Amino acid sequence: MRQRVPHRPLVAVLLALALTAFGSLGLASSAAATARPSLTQLYGEFMCVECHESLAVAQSPESFSERQYIRDLIAQGETAAQIKSSMVASYGPAVLAVPPANGFNLLVYVLPPVLVALAILMLVFTIPRWRRRARQTPPMASAAALSPDDDQRLNDELGRYA
Repeated sequence: MRQRVPHRPLVAVLLALALTAFGSLGLASSAAATARPSLTQLYGEFMCVECHESLAVAQSPESFSERQYIRDLIAQGETAAQIKSSMVASYGPAVLAVPPANGFNLLVYVLPPVLVALAILMLVFTIPRWRRRARQTPPMASAAALSPDDDQRLNDELGRYA
């Protein structure tokens, strides 16, 4: 009989990967907030509040107004974080292309990796059980033995195709 191998190393590796991914998200967003913003980068971070498209592609009059407001804020020397807070103050949170990572919106960032990790863990534990169960159950035998007449008739029928 095969020895059961504990899955603790796999769980530890998955946990370490998840923590690394969440940690790098926080560092990347804080570094981007203090750097001098570029116009094309900011267009991708905001939405047109009228047509609900990215400012990078929107063509409504409202999007032209929002883009001009961003250009004015950049000309004033504001950082990306200041521009983001000014846009939210002027147009509301619907102007953000990516929801802020706080409150209920935090589920958008936390739930998908958690569900993927749970699915992987479920597969790690269920696939060995399925394989073990498949090895333990014998192959399906015929439900009832054939009578000698039926056996002869079957052999005759199969003989015609050989």
